[in-house]
Amino acid sequence: MGVLQNKIDFVALVSAHMANVNGDPLNGNRPRTDYNGFGEMSDVCIKRKIRNRMQDLGHSIFVKSEDRCDDGFSSLKERAAAQMGKEKDKDIYAQKACEAWLDVRTFGQVFAFKGNNEVSLGIRGPVSIHQAVSVSPVEIQSMQITKSVNGDSSEKRSSDTMGSKHFVRFGLYIVKGSINVQLAEKTGFTEEDAQVIKECLRTLFVNDASSARPDGSMEIVKLFWFQHNCKDGQYSSATVHRSVHVALKEESILPESVDDYTIELEPLDGLVPEIMVGL
Repeated sequence: MGVLQNKIDFVALVSAHMANVNGDPLNGNRPRTDYNGFGEMSDVCIKRKIRNRMQDLGHSIFVKSEDRCDDGFSSLKERAAAQMGKEKDKDIYAQKACEAWLDVRTFGQVFAFKGNNEVSLGIRGPVSIHQAVSVSPVEIQSMQITKSVNGDSSEKRSSDTMGSKHFVRFGLYIVKGSINVQLAEKTGFTEEDAQVIKECLRTLFVNDASSARPDGSMEIVKLFWFQHNCKDGQYSSATVHRSVHVALKEESILPESVDDYTIELEPLDGLVPEIMVGL
């Protein structure tokens, strides 16, 4: 497949049930909320999950989480040096980086390394993702827990350690994003790459289970994938994103599942999305 020729917008609905959607390290790792109580999931968090899915699907990525590092490099500088050598030309460096790593030609990357492979350049990627916000305010619940860990069998039993777990009782979040053709042309982002992003979004929480997000607690309810018939788009991204309407069936109730919401699509003349159920 060739370089992407048509603008793409997408909207994903994410449900969370008894899960810490995105913990805030500056607030005791409580799920992120705004001042009005609406739940939040940062774009950085979403991109991390997409990168993990890229890796699961067999694609080479540059920014790997520590627990998923599979190439023996302990830093981004080492990984870049192994791939780029002592390349100094910024245009060639950017081209090679985009060819080597899917996440670089997708999201872009800042390379700022000193030493033998000193280089400083920024690559703008075609895929942009908004911070996800819940449709309704979310209820945060906390649970006190204790941990007992004996690191050495010769020692006496260590005392229990007190702690807390925090989670969203239920929340329905909206993820919005777009793929820009002009930037895709610069990074070499292809139609095939767009299909990978679509699959990553559809399966966003596969292999993402943890004590904070047990299997089944996070789900892609629906993914709306809008592919325009031109480079600049038939409508603005804002118009496309607004065409997905999500509202409580009864404003007075506290939502407990996605069934408490109505999900409707406002027709846009000439632009019909592909609608998928997540895995």
